[in-house]
Parts: sequence; C-alpha cells; structure tokens
Amino acid sequence: MSQTTKVELPQSVIFDMDGTLLDTEVLARKAFAAAIVACGFPYDASIYDRCLGTTHDATQAVLEAAYGSEFDIDALHVHWTKHFVEQAEKHPIKIKPGILQVLQALQAKGVPMAVATSNKRSVCEDALAKAGIAEYFQHYVCGGETANSKPAADPYLAAVALLNADPKKSWGVEDSDVGTLAAVRAGLRVFQIPDELPPSAATRALGHEILTSAEELLPLI
Repeated sequence: MSQTTKVELPQSVIFDMDGTLLDTEVLARKAFAAAIVACGFPYDASIYDRCLGTTHDATQAVLEAAYGSEFDIDALHVHWTKHFVEQAEKHPIKIKPGILQVLQALQAKGVPMAVATSNKRSVCEDALAKAGIAEYFQHYVCGGETANSKPAADPYLAAVALLNADPKKSWGVEDSDVGTLAAVRAGLRVFQIPDELPPSAATRALGHEILTSAEELLPLI
C-alpha cells in the first residue's frame, strides 16, 4: 500500500459504483457464471476477469474472442440480469466498508460528489437509492453518456465539470484497473481500493494511491 499525503480538501470527489461504492462484484460474478452456462458455454473465471470494469462493447469483444463471433451477448445479458436480480433478492447489496463514513465526512465538509459508472443511468439510480446513499451525489455520469467510456478520461472529466471543479484539485475513487486508468488520465488524485482483483503491474506503475479500505481516506478529510 502506498502512503497517503495530507492535502487541502478536494474541490470534488468522483466515485465509481460497482466494487467501489457497492459490494456488487461477487454477486455479479455468480450471476455471470450461471448466465454463461445457461447460454451453453462453460464458465471460465479468466474470461470474466477480462470483462471487469469494462464497457458493454469491450465486454462483447472479450466474449466474442472467447466464444466466437456469433456469441449472443443480448441473450447473455437477459440471463445475467435475471440471475443477478435473484441473487440480490436473496443477498441484498451492501455498501463497501468505510464508504458511508467517507460520504458523510465529505458531505459535512461541503465537498460535492458525483458517480462515474459504466452502468446505465436507471441501474445506477436504482442501486444507489436501494443502498440508501443516493442523497450524497449531485450528479451521475453513466454508460453511453460520454463520447468515450473508461479507460478514457471522458467520464471523470464530465463528472468534474458538472460539479464546476478542477480535475487537478479533485479526487477519483476506483476499484478496477480500467477505471483507475480513466481517473489518472483525467488528472485527478486517484485512490484505488481493489475489490476482486489486485492491480496489475502496469496499473501500479501509474503512481496513484492504493488503499485496502475506504476508511483510509478519513484522515485526509
């Protein structure tokens, strides 16, 4: 873990959603495993790993490369959504450790916050509302709402702009390598809290700050 350095409060903080704000990754993996089998293919963890943190188009490219160009990603998403909803009903999605305290601390200091996610807006709004943390965010930048998706800087730059802040004086909080690269490219001070996978060597070389829990942000607020 890299050492954090105390600085002045950020002008804004932008959070990723899945795996950063919400503990969705384990449920998503289980739902994918069931869905891919329902589509007639064996589950391969390494293939799923390559889809983590990516866009719909990038996921499609990974799956077509693995299962063939005729792979029906729309059918997969039908099964995936069905199984995810079933899992979420049995095991309600929880907020990641330390996140609520961080949101409360930032709100108390008047720091505006937004979410930059690859999910569709309806999914984002519903998930955050059910988790009880929607009130902390002034804006969402969701899948398909910018010209380029993560790992491009666009979602983070758009979120910072909506909050009338300076990227160089803002923070980005991520879990995945793809999202971390997007936030670094946007010029934010980036904190990565890995969820399912540890950061790759290439990601570590970006020079951002890697934490074990969101609670490590609290001394900086």
